[in-house]
Amino acid sequence: MSNSLRFIAGSLTATILLSSCASTTMLQSTPPGAHVYLNGESVGVTPYRHQDTKIVGATTEVRLEKEGYETLNTSFSRDEQADAGAIVGGIFLLFPFLWTMKYKPVHSYDMRPLSSQPVADQPVSPATYNSALPDQLRQLKKLADDKVITQAEYEQQKKKLLGE
Repeated sequence: MSNSLRFIAGSLTATILLSSCASTTMLQSTPPGAHVYLNGESVGVTPYRHQDTKIVGATTEVRLEKEGYETLNTSFSRDEQADAGAIVGGIFLLFPFLWTMKYKPVHSYDMRPLSSQPVADQPVSPATYNSALPDQLRQLKKLADDKVITQAEYEQQKKKLLGE
């Protein structure tokens, strides 16, 4: 085999192997602009392009936060789609088989808005009344402090909760 043919074969193999190790996915949220935390570390806002070289089965924890929306906790794993380039590379060398799977191209998450309904108007069953009361009072106080409801509305709802 000539040197140039070996060089070409080696270059082709290296290109396949190096390109096959990395996997990329786009994290999207509805609404966009949510803060993205991967494995507890802030990395940006949605839409966010994530790329890594983790091996098959590696899991990444995701937390999305946006004001006015419930925090969303989820994860994605590097086992969502087969990576043909890594499989071909694995034929030449064994270690590329560690990267034979990749992420889906896009992960989309729908965030739920926080409830705008005042806590006092939400029905509470008698079985949960005692355990829910302190939380309801705290949430009601926060609504008053944030000027979402007036002080008079706070006092009125507080009396209802306390059964006065």
